Amino acid sequence: MTATAKKIGPVLATFVVANNMIGSGFFLLPASLAKVGGVTAFAWLLGTILAVALGGAFARLARQYPDLTSPDDYIRPALGRDMGFLATTMYWLSSWIGNNAIAVAAFGYLVILLPVDDSGGVRLAGQIVLLWLMFALNLLGPRSIARFQSMCVVFGLMPVAAVLIAGWGSFDPDVYRASWNVTDRSDVAVVFTSLAPVFWAFVGLETGAMVAGVVRNPDRNVPIATLGGILIAGIIYLVSSVLMMGIVPAAQMAASSAPFALVAGQMFGAWAIPAIAAAAALKATGTLGGWMLVTGESGARAAQRGFLPPIFGRLRANGSAGWGLFIVVLSMTAIAVLTQAPTVGEQFGTIIEMAVTLVVMAYAAAGLSLLLGTATRRPTGSDRALGMGALVACGLLAWSTDSDILIGAIIVALLAWAAYRGFSRRGKAA
Repeated sequence: MTATAKKIGPVLATFVVANNMIGSGFFLLPASLAKVGGVTAFAWLLGTILAVALGGAFARLARQYPDLTSPDDYIRPALGRDMGFLATTMYWLSSWIGNNAIAVAAFGYLVILLPVDDSGGVRLAGQIVLLWLMFALNLLGPRSIARFQSMCVVFGLMPVAAVLIAGWGSFDPDVYRASWNVTDRSDVAVVFTSLAPVFWAFVGLETGAMVAGVVRNPDRNVPIATLGGILIAGIIYLVSSVLMMGIVPAAQMAASSAPFALVAGQMFGAWAIPAIAAAAALKATGTLGGWMLVTGESGARAAQRGFLPPIFGRLRANGSAGWGLFIVVLSMTAIAVLTQAPTVGEQFGTIIEMAVTLVVMAYAAAGLSLLLGTATRRPTGSDRALGMGALVACGLLAWSTDSDILIGAIIVALLAWAAYRGFSRRGKAA
């Protein structure tokens, strides 16, 4: 009775899933998507449908593997250890590469509040400082991060919610029509090439399955939480995208490092800009701290399974993955330097495409494991349907990705697999 009382129900679980998705994509994607126009509303709709297809697959996996904590838990029984390694490490790589995008978004809003200019060098320094500050906070342990993230959610989303509710009074249909498609490509082409960036905002849809062990009646409530969280996030994304494109012209939005603050200034006046910037920066910073915790935890679990060097599995007394996170933050610092771009939106777009491409590989393995089943669990008709839906979703996302980034991700996966096989053989020989 006591153990059950400590678990969460479907409503709280739904908001956990939604909150894990609503982060940097929500705050900065409007600037990235403004480069192509309001037609990306259809990309949000299609992205929500693909996320629902993938969410259904993960909800089913949570029923089959109620104690899962890592992609390896559901991949290895169906596809073997090598595929378990690839899915686990690609998910881990995507999480820490994606942390750079969150830092870009957070500092894009912070720069409005600080007495500094918005030059490339200042942005780079600010992003790196944020990464290391969140690393330091993570060293204090998971409890400190959880408290910090909870505060950021409460104070970070309320002012932004006010903008979404009150913004329709400032919506101008003529501005929206003028910003519909600002490229020389067809609407269909723009929608499909926008899918991968848009899907960044849905990464985290799998967290309902990952926390199934703390949800009451997971067979019933995890699917509710997963699909409910995806639909809540998808509606918020679509509404905010349409609203903002009808208040600020596309060219002005695309050049902004803080699109929500820009819109608030147009609606309420200059006083609203720092207030919204502070709220958005707080929420994005909290998301960065939380996802850095996920990175450390997923790296530790991968090391415990022999997929990463043992140093990533060393935990401090308070539960933090100190040395592993230190190596990761060094790598994130290098990514920040390598992905510099003239605008925040361009840098953000490059990073999120890299992260989405890697995580889609892990999602595809989940779909394939449902489709094939295991030696002791034959797939049902609904298993096959959910698995095929997930694979189709992953195929569309891969197709929408820039070819250079897609090829680069495949090369990274092959190199990681070759290194893993080589070290495995060496370990056996020893």
